Amino acid sequence: MSDITTEQLWSRPGPMLPNSRFPVLVHRNAVPGGGEQAVQSRLRQHGWLNNWRYPGIYTYHHFHSTTHECLGCARGWMDVVLFGDGGTTVRVEAGDIIVLPAGVSHCMTGNSDDIQMVGGYPDGRDWDNVQQALLDEAGHRDAAKRIMMLPIPDRDPATGLPMIPWIDAPSSVDADLNDFRDSLG
Repeated sequence: MSDITTEQLWSRPGPMLPNSRFPVLVHRNAVPGGGEQAVQSRLRQHGWLNNWRYPGIYTYHHFHSTTHECLGCARGWMDVVLFGDGGTTVRVEAGDIIVLPAGVSHCMTGNSDDIQMVGGYPDGRDWDNVQQALLDEAGHRDAAKRIMMLPIPDRDPATGLPMIPWIDAPSSVDADLNDFRDSLG
């Protein structure tokens, strides 16, 4: 696993969009070469269950309020927009695993013809599908409450290590992330 490189992407809340105080983790080359069985095996090995396989992800902005999610690219490539409309675009390729905190909006905006993703949830939690475009104030409040009650997963789905970037995250998405990063040295 020493060839894995990890990127951290930070978000802030938006209109009708919770996002998260935890960074999105993009693990590059987590499963060298990808492959559906290999990616699913890695996720399951680290306790990320309730797995699915699909040619990409939904092509509309959505988030989950009942669980965190990981997306493993088994084959091809996919462009995913994070943090809502106009957010950050990330390309994941075969072998990459992206870890999405609950509340972080994601949407597939481009992909190769052979794209195949494998998803999973910590301890096999059930997921919901919250579409930002269909959310009202009451639904937003309810989703935010569910998200705040979720535990940090025991292990990272790609590395199997404790989720240190989430454990060490500021206590609020409104925290000044620059001050926080500076304090880490």
